[in-house]
Amino acid sequence: MAERVVVYQDKTYRTDFRAADPAEDDTSVVEPVMHLHNLTPYGMLLASLGACTAIVLNTYAHNHGIPLRGVTVDTSFARVFADDCEDCEIDDTYEEVINEKVDFEGDLDESQLRRLHRVAKACSIRRLLENGIRVISD
Repeated sequence: MAERVVVYQDKTYRTDFRAADPAEDDTSVVEPVMHLHNLTPYGMLLASLGACTAIVLNTYAHNHGIPLRGVTVDTSFARVFADDCEDCEIDDTYEEVINEKVDFEGDLDESQLRRLHRVAKACSIRRLLENGIRVISD
């Protein structure tokens, strides 16, 4: 199973979501997401991460006079259960990894780019994913 969601947000916070078909092996083709229910739960998680990152970046740029015109956050998650489960009886831990690539649109210098890359890590969804969260069920 592979998931890929690409979020684009301009400086007015207009946001577009594109996603690869999770049933296809090739995730290089991303199509517009017309409705939230078209995403899988993993796709929704990737869309949340991408949108959060874009909002944080656009807000920071706006408040600090950085001429950011738009940001693209390309997120992906891939897991091959057969590979993970080669030794399931021995080890039942799996490494979950989300890949994120952020591209900026605008007349930005190297200093601004470095700042924006640092700020991208301040997204609350990212921090939640990196630090974990307990889920308590009744």
